Amino acid sequence: MIELKNVCYSYKEADALEYINLKIEKGEAVALIGPNGSGKSTLLKLINGIVFPKKGTYTFEGKEINEKVLSESKFSKLFHKRIGFVFQNSEAQLFCSSVYEEIAFGPRQMGFEEFEVDKRVKDCLKLLAIEALEKRSPYNLSGGEKKRIAIASVLALNPEVLVLDEPMNGLDPKTKRFLRDLIIKLNSAGKTIICSTHDFEYVKDVFKRALVFSQNHTIIRDDEYERVVNDEEFLVDYNIK
Repeated sequence: MIELKNVCYSYKEADALEYINLKIEKGEAVALIGPNGSGKSTLLKLINGIVFPKKGTYTFEGKEINEKVLSESKFSKLFHKRIGFVFQNSEAQLFCSSVYEEIAFGPRQMGFEEFEVDKRVKDCLKLLAIEALEKRSPYNLSGGEKKRIAIASVLALNPEVLVLDEPMNGLDPKTKRFLRDLIIKLNSAGKTIICSTHDFEYVKDVFKRALVFSQNHTIIRDDEYERVVNDEEFLVDYNIK
């Protein structure tokens, strides 16, 4: 479904990704782990078409993703409907006057009829257990509530691939458990999950596969998730834990 070949990316003079090669199949649940600054967030942005390779190629279901193809409105809409991105900072995604309007924004941008928009909003409010927040302003809510709203706004488009950047950061244990169970549920329903995380305790049983990044912005290990997180010597050696 997703393939990167020799992908490199840099911010001005600072390298962020160095010759990344990977394939992710439909329905996988993949964790990205590694020290801060190793390139995990950059890879997630690249997969979502926010940044583009300086070298190498990124293909999604056989179609190369670059600035040119995403400048085509029809293709861009379809691509961004199929891949949903939940930012590490939820506030970066929230800009509407109410929770309802926030969740409705994406489907409206995609041209859905209003009855379909309303159905999707109500379904997502229920799925994220935030029905009581429907008329509230997102800005005055807790961090955990904002995270749920950000996820709901992405799920309203029913993407095939859900990409999450450190979704557990700053959340209370109850919300972490809720999100863990939700991610498992979504993956069981066939959605592909790609998630960067440091929070090994609260993502237990979520992922089957781990991609490990080093400080050199490369993938140094592609293995079963449980084998990686139980390899204490490896995690310490690479400043991951």
